[in-house]
Amino acid sequence: MQNILFRADSSSTIGTGHIMRDLVLAQQFKDANIIFATQNLPGNINHTIEEKRYDIELLDSNDIEEVIELIKKHAITTIIIDHYGIDYNYEKALKEKTGVEIFVLDDTYEQHYCDILLNHNIYADIQKYKGLVPEYCELRCGAKYTLLRDEFIKQKIKESSTQSHQKNVFIAMGGADHSNINIEILKVLASFAHVHAHVVTTTANAHLEELKKYVPSKPNITLHINTDQIAKLMHASDLAIVTPSVTLNEIFYMKLPFIAIKTAENQKEMYQYLAKNDYLVLEKFDPMELNNKLEKLIDSLKIELVNFVDLSLNDKKMILEWRNHPDVRKWMFTQDTIELHDHLAFIESLKNRRDSLYFLVKKGNQDIGVIDFTDIDQKNRMTQFGIYTNPNLTRIGGLLMESIIDYAFRVLKIDTLTAEVFEKNIPAIKLYDRYNFKHTGIKKMNHQNIVCMELNSENR
Repeated sequence: MQNILFRADSSSTIGTGHIMRDLVLAQQFKDANIIFATQNLPGNINHTIEEKRYDIELLDSNDIEEVIELIKKHAITTIIIDHYGIDYNYEKALKEKTGVEIFVLDDTYEQHYCDILLNHNIYADIQKYKGLVPEYCELRCGAKYTLLRDEFIKQKIKESSTQSHQKNVFIAMGGADHSNINIEILKVLASFAHVHAHVVTTTANAHLEELKKYVPSKPNITLHINTDQIAKLMHASDLAIVTPSVTLNEIFYMKLPFIAIKTAENQKEMYQYLAKNDYLVLEKFDPMELNNKLEKLIDSLKIELVNFVDLSLNDKKMILEWRNHPDVRKWMFTQDTIELHDHLAFIESLKNRRDSLYFLVKKGNQDIGVIDFTDIDQKNRMTQFGIYTNPNLTRIGGLLMESIIDYAFRVLKIDTLTAEVFEKNIPAIKLYDRYNFKHTGIKKMNHQNIVCMELNSENR
């Protein structure tokens, strides 16, 4: 059996990230005997290690002799080091004195004397370690090695922002918030209407009491302390304000729009990667700059429905191009290529019709798809709908469905929303199933099975 020693610390100054990701890594060693060697520093989260039922050896310092003693005591075969205070010389001395396998976690392209190096961040570049580690070192770099807690893997990834009037903002400035800017961020958010802030922190936060006093009088803020529901909170959020730290790996996995504020030098690599790729980042906290980026991000999340009869000629031509695209046309009941004059005549006819509405759906400045309502029956409070996406985009079906449901029940005030879809169109059927549509029957059209589905107001 492998005997593995994790060497990491947590505190109000260091933060909690090292321990949290090490606990994820530890789960990968199913049959190993695992021990954590950590100091009892102020604001630590050693209780989290105990809750996971791992043994802890408390250290008096970061002295190498204490670690060597533990390696001998427990016959350690591998030591996993996740500590900015342990460098190349420390690791080399440890190897020479014990022969133990050394596995290092690195975020900042430092020199290491190790057998295995893991940089699990999205920005990790294996080429940058040339000359920084021994030639025999096994390098594990990039997103495919990202350490994700089970709660993220089990959580359904959010396809899109909802169309709700209220925007939920996930805020995480690190478990310790050593920069003490949570309250300053909340003050900026106070100027935005219909925003609810969910602030995530831990008891390692030296400024926790100050934060707890600030929150109660503000109903648009919820404080989450030592929560184990991070993935659910992210999933329920429309955007996030975080540090450019390991949290960003989770944010990317959940596909959550974000603004990242650099608060420590060890976040430099992630910050530079984000800035280079045009993500919304702040090199340091600045209330005016944060306000401007929030305006930009919230605006990009806005959904706009543009009636076909109000479209420009260029927009009408764009929609025709989508409609005639093979990937869209193959699921239409009328599969012939539509000519421009017929398309324009159809749109013109909509001006005099009360039973049909067609909309171009825009998200911010991006044209994402088309939704329509046909056979609108106000007397019986029913309507059928149609949907197709911009064929150049992916993963936006959920956003279009939310637009349909919102408009049908909130604006048209119907009771029943119906759809007919080819039985072979499995992605569409799965999408409707996810939004609680019920299968009501199957009919034949052109020798093909058509699935009939509906959603009632009380079931949405």
